[in-house]
Amino acid sequence: MIPPLLSRTILATTLSVIFALPAAAHFQEIIPSADVLPEGGDVTLDLVFTHPFEGGPTMAMKRPVEVGILANGTKTNLTDKLVEQSDKGAVTWRVSYNLPEPGAAIFYVTPQPYWEPAENKYIVHYAKVIVDSFASGEGWDEMVGLPVEIQPLTRPTGLWTGNLFSGVVTKAGKPVPFAEIEVEYVNDSGIKAPNDAYITQVLKADVNGTFNYVMPASGWWGFAALVEGDKPMKSPDGKEVPVEEGALIWIHTSPMGK
Repeated sequence: MIPPLLSRTILATTLSVIFALPAAAHFQEIIPSADVLPEGGDVTLDLVFTHPFEGGPTMAMKRPVEVGILANGTKTNLTDKLVEQSDKGAVTWRVSYNLPEPGAAIFYVTPQPYWEPAENKYIVHYAKVIVDSFASGEGWDEMVGLPVEIQPLTRPTGLWTGNLFSGVVTKAGKPVPFAEIEVEYVNDSGIKAPNDAYITQVLKADVNGTFNYVMPASGWWGFAALVEGDKPMKSPDGKEVPVEEGALIWIHTSPMGK
């Protein structure tokens, strides 16, 4: 039998470890090989469900419900062009496409719901990224029409490091007041966070659903506006659980003068 004092010590230590663990932010990546194609041409996009700043773990991703492109007012379904990949043993996806005409190509993904047992909920992150073909600077603010979606107010291509990005969080086409937005950096450069508080930046939109963020490092940045879905889903054990819907947009910045 464990002595009472030792038992209390073990319990306190266990609880301190549990509460010290950070809540890992999940991000649905849809990262293109370039955000601007000065002469048009081919672009390849990698679809990975992961924790960007920490470089993992990568969650296994079922074949998406839909992957598509909105360009010049026309949607094209690219789901049949998906190629299964692997990252650290987890299933990921890749798609390639040719952009022969000028204008913004808005690539988007509707993933299958992901069951997160640690949070007792399903996660569905509708993600998009804009690729500017022929550096046209046009069409970047078109909306795909996703259930939840970020409308950019700043052109999301051709940005310098340190530029401010602004957007509006929408649900069913209407702004979401005071929506919470998580921001993470795809940490390919090996930046060390002083502590866990720096890994995921958090901000809130204003009453009009508008938010602003200055990106301090070069590379890819993900903005995930999180809202609760209207309808619960059944968990693997048959219980009704909430659904986290995420509106994601990916933005690239480049250093000035290099």
